[in-house]
Amino acid sequence: MNGDDGPARRALVLVENLSVPFDRRVWQECTTLRDAGWEVHVICPRGEKRDTEPEAVIDGVRIHRYPLRAATGGPAGYLREYGTALWHTLRLAREVGPVDVVHACNPPDLLFLPARWLKRRGARFVFDQHDLVPELYLSRFDRGEDLLYRAVCALERMTYRAADVVLATNESYRDVALRRGGRRPEDVFVVRSAPDIDRFHPVPPEPELKRGKPHLLCYLGVMGPQDGVDYALRALAKLRDELGRTDWHAVFVGAGDAFDAMVELSRQLGLSEQVQFTGRIPDADLVRYLSTADVCLSPDPRNPLNDVSTMNKVLEYMVMGRPIVSFDLREARVSAGDAAVYAPANDEGAFAGLVAQLLDDPEERARMGKIGQERIGGQLAWRHSQESLLAAYAAACRDHTPVSQNGPVRTGRRPRR
Repeated sequence: MNGDDGPARRALVLVENLSVPFDRRVWQECTTLRDAGWEVHVICPRGEKRDTEPEAVIDGVRIHRYPLRAATGGPAGYLREYGTALWHTLRLAREVGPVDVVHACNPPDLLFLPARWLKRRGARFVFDQHDLVPELYLSRFDRGEDLLYRAVCALERMTYRAADVVLATNESYRDVALRRGGRRPEDVFVVRSAPDIDRFHPVPPEPELKRGKPHLLCYLGVMGPQDGVDYALRALAKLRDELGRTDWHAVFVGAGDAFDAMVELSRQLGLSEQVQFTGRIPDADLVRYLSTADVCLSPDPRNPLNDVSTMNKVLEYMVMGRPIVSFDLREARVSAGDAAVYAPANDEGAFAGLVAQLLDDPEERARMGKIGQERIGGQLAWRHSQESLLAAYAAACRDHTPVSQNGPVRTGRRPRR
């Protein structure tokens, strides 16, 4: 993109809700930009057990991290978290110096504030919409369209208005950017998330992970109030109690602010002997579980957010060649197609029935797994998203003079290696 006639253009990626490179989508975007000749900086929170260094250079990407305590309790906790994040983001952005593009990833829809400050200094603003925050608010807190809902809608509008281009994770999100955000079609680019095929590839199954049972069920993902782990647990209780199936062991991989509540719900349902919660685990262990799983679970209930969101776990199940049971969500069907079977929305009994059906049909499981791998290697492959990402940057930087041609670039402190 930059050619050989000048210094590399500089991009600054802002992330608040995950550390980098733990955020796989952001990391794939960063390495794509790096390979296209961009000098890439990232500002993000520090992780708790990984990504803990304040500064790092990883594979040529410069990462600047700040301490952040995740919100607990009510609105005051979120005000404290977001206020702290914005202060550190502005502080570190000053140290990075001038950039050609500021690339802000939500949630929250507050990063347009440092992005606007950088725009006044010559940057172009790319808004990477990972979540629809108004729908997230409705789905997570179940408070209806109250004052806080109207506030997050206003912040979303301001973010859309400030952006030069918008990255949408799927066509449903793109439609929101056009309809609700008032963006022009040529300014909105679909950059779908895709699993890292270097990280995810099947290995030989390990029957001992099934804890003596014929079958292994697997859930991978965040465990928040809107993620449906409670639906999965109630469906497994029905699988045992109503369908008489005890020929399975289930493993739930991941963490989140509902983790403790889900462990307790499992105990209340009498599932403790058959359901294992691992928390977050190393990639190698995750691949072992997925390679051994007979059926993978995507129990996200239908709500305003989930129906239009692409679930990373579905894509990761597919790249591993696993059959999926999901509730019938619009974007779940777009992603998985015939690699999944779909229960009527939020119907735990039907979900359990489909799990039992797949456990009894190994040929169908193999057929669905092959379909998933073919989709990930074809129409859903990351190479298509790379093309869209670079096209979005080209559109944002059209007629833009690189900051490196406006004078010396201040790089801040030398990152630690």
